Amino acid sequence: MSMKKQFTLNLLAFLLFSACFAQKNPAAAGFDAAGSDAKAIEIADQVMENMGGRKNWDKTRYIAWNFFGNRKLIWDKWTGNVRIDNVNNDQTILLNINTDKGRVFKYGQEQTAPDSTAKYVKSGKGAWINDSYWLLMPFKLKDSGVTLKYLGEDKTQDGVEADVIQLTFKGVGNTPDNKYKVWVKKTNPMVWQWAYYPKFDAEKPGFIRPWTDYKQHGKIMISGERGDRDLTDIMVFDKLPESIFTDFKRPDLSQYPKAK
Repeated sequence: MSMKKQFTLNLLAFLLFSACFAQKNPAAAGFDAAGSDAKAIEIADQVMENMGGRKNWDKTRYIAWNFFGNRKLIWDKWTGNVRIDNVNNDQTILLNINTDKGRVFKYGQEQTAPDSTAKYVKSGKGAWINDSYWLLMPFKLKDSGVTLKYLGEDKTQDGVEADVIQLTFKGVGNTPDNKYKVWVKKTNPMVWQWAYYPKFDAEKPGFIRPWTDYKQHGKIMISGERGDRDLTDIMVFDKLPESIFTDFKRPDLSQYPKAK
């Protein structure tokens, strides 16, 4: 077989392999496919597959976690309902991130003034956007407004060989000018390190942190290790009572079976 023919066959096999991953992990509406690199998209699809796969991600319903010991969140992915309990005071926000409607408990009672409620619900949604990204970014590499670029090979700070991809954003989230670099380890590709840039044209990152210590939660893999600022109490559930999102009384999640 000629080298040219072998190269053509190898290229076709690679394209079929990439297409298979892409079909398993369709991009969100508004993802900048035209402006993204094919290799970066391929890596994003491999990450999704190794985190449990798109099918299992879509089937995952309830996710709970503790953000830096400051607040506890419970998110119903299917309905958009979110519960946010502050750890250091009695504030609880119950909201829906799709409708921007919600209720607020603070200072020992429900806050009913419309302006006050709207302010707290808006801040709660901002907290959810931030906190869920810190926990679940690898599942969101092909989200609406994201552009992916492949930056080449590099080693993480702990010496792991990795491919580096860049994420920039077009008019989405609370801080669309942000930029991230993500190190995806070459063996069993998964996000292993990330860097945050407050502006897309910034040369120096605001931080570089590990993204390690993956654990199985239900059918998906989630990491909580971020160096000196970790996410803890990570739990996934198939079923939770509706009262979680309607009752200000703080729930004891240990009484509910976790997803398997």
